[in-house]
Amino acid sequence: MISDRPAARVVCVDGEGRVLLMRWHDPVSGRVFWEPPGGGMDPGETPLAAARRELFEETGLPGDAVADIWVPVERDYHWLGVHYVKVEPFYLARFTGTPDVRPSTLTAEELDTYLGHGWFTPAELGGLPDPVEPPAMAEVIALLFDAP
Repeated sequence: MISDRPAARVVCVDGEGRVLLMRWHDPVSGRVFWEPPGGGMDPGETPLAAARRELFEETGLPGDAVADIWVPVERDYHWLGVHYVKVEPFYLARFTGTPDVRPSTLTAEELDTYLGHGWFTPAELGGLPDPVEPPAMAEVIALLFDAP
């Protein structure tokens, strides 16, 4: 099955220029990977509102930190036996210092698949032991850093 369910993600940058990634385990494929916080849009929800809601739910960080600055990112991945092919907006959120990440409202599915989080410099992304989604994450970060 292929899905194009709308979703939005947030590239969170701390005061040291590091990016927040969440670590997930797909029990269907056995794959472990890193990706920025975010997820599916609810019916009638704008992409920005979804990004802000998902950021708070997955990290406990304030949704209003998400700026209306984004880049479109082509996605082609598998999750829980579903093949997703779509374009997602990746938004930018900047923080002073390094905020505490405390998932506040994970779904049952997320609780079963969430393995933790980390803050990484763009240069560190290629050296992580598990893949980063999307594979062009360093380029996405560069585009967001250059956005007005």
